[in-house]
Amino acid sequence: MGAIFQSLGRTITAGFVLLVVIVGIVVAMTPSTGNMGSHAYAAFLVRYLHIASGVMWIGLLWYFNFVQTPSMPKIPDAEKPAVTKVIAPTALFWFRHGALWTVIFGLLLAWMNGYIWQALMFERGVHMIGIGMWLGLVMAFNVWFIIWPNQKKALGIVTVEAAEKAAAARMAGMTSRFNTMFSIPMLYCMAAQSHNGF
Repeated sequence: MGAIFQSLGRTITAGFVLLVVIVGIVVAMTPSTGNMGSHAYAAFLVRYLHIASGVMWIGLLWYFNFVQTPSMPKIPDAEKPAVTKVIAPTALFWFRHGALWTVIFGLLLAWMNGYIWQALMFERGVHMIGIGMWLGLVMAFNVWFIIWPNQKKALGIVTVEAAEKAAAARMAGMTSRFNTMFSIPMLYCMAAQSHNGF
């Protein structure tokens, strides 16, 4: 059992195996299982992937804003490279790809459920999800086209002058805070549409 938890890959694989076992048990206990090949079930799977990607994305956004950024001044200078050279680049990889896949699965889900254009145009009945979608799209744009290019400079992945490095760090940090602000109504809008939050 310990070997499973010594490898992230094995741990994730075990998580999916556990999921399949749970679904198998529930299917065996349910009289009608014809649902699994349906459009509704496919849409559910896309929703699951949308939520999983979103947890990765927003979890890391909040990690950066609630944990890493406030902790950096408390870390001795000699130890900061462990964060800036190892932890932050890896976290930023998962952060930006979490954003990308959240958007892809979210748009696919809206298309599968037949409300993508209505939501993006704020038509009656899908106002909240439309607002949430636009907030998420702005946030994802910020991740890929403002935060990541500036973080590459701030972390020294791209070599720039000291003044440009400081300006890039500030821009990345302020845009990340902007996204944190947007994440609060975005999450509410996403949940509100289908869970009577409006």
